[in-house]
Amino acid sequence: MPLSKKASTRLRQMLARPGIVVAPGICDGLSARVALECGFDCLYQSGAATTASRLGQPDLAIATLNDFVQNATMVAGLSPSTPLIADADTGFGGPSMVARTLTQYDRAGVAALHIEDQVQTKRCGHLLGKSVVSTEEFLARIRAAVIARERIHDSDIVIIARTDSAQVLGMEEALKRLKAASDVGADVCFIEGVRTIQDLRKTVEYLAPTPVLCNVIAGGLTPSFTCKEAEETGAKIIIFSLVSAVAMVHALRSALTSLKKTGTDWSSAQGMDPKSFFEVVGLQEVIDIDAQAGGSAFAVV
Repeated sequence: MPLSKKASTRLRQMLARPGIVVAPGICDGLSARVALECGFDCLYQSGAATTASRLGQPDLAIATLNDFVQNATMVAGLSPSTPLIADADTGFGGPSMVARTLTQYDRAGVAALHIEDQVQTKRCGHLLGKSVVSTEEFLARIRAAVIARERIHDSDIVIIARTDSAQVLGMEEALKRLKAASDVGADVCFIEGVRTIQDLRKTVEYLAPTPVLCNVIAGGLTPSFTCKEAEETGAKIIIFSLVSAVAMVHALRSALTSLKKTGTDWSSAQGMDPKSFFEVVGLQEVIDIDAQAGGSAFAVV
């Protein structure tokens, strides 16, 4: 079947077919545009990268629901049929707030969101010192998301249950939590900080047939599995949360250091003039729409 133009439906189709869904982490419009230019057919809005990009702050529960929704609305609007998986942290409150979060993410055009079991004052899943809520409180969050989806006409946004309990309570408890989350309606399960390929394979086997998401961050708790290695375990989604944000730090440091030393940005520009830069972020789309509508404002640019 042709893939649906509706992003959430398209993601469900992608999960139903063979192979793994690869979603690079993006943090803003520019990184999203480059990911699309490189041919990725699914994107991941990292909470850590979004917090760093929009607020210049670490991933310590500083960003709000509004911060995430505003970013997701913009990113999803760049290519509405491309699925965007978005971090929703803890859901930003109790069950009613979790329901509101899902509703706003759905309205923003997000194809899938993940909700975790950390306490409200959460931190990046690859930092130490995490605390998690009880299993029942975690399940209440997932149930609230499911209820909210059922109340939205024609919504099929994908609900991903994430647990950070492996580092706190052990793998066995983490697997039990995810199985319970699947039983109350989660479509996909996400175990954060899985430490070995064997543990990832065990997770996939334990939770089957529920799809499993794997998160890879270079230097983080999870080894740097390749897409092929993750796929061979049976995982259905792999995200690289900080691939854009970390690369941007290195590139910006290099360019700004060069400017400070040499007094010019000529070398760091690598021959990219303003028009070429604007082409990365959709200049040709604007020109085409104007011309098709009978305009001539961009006959020369």
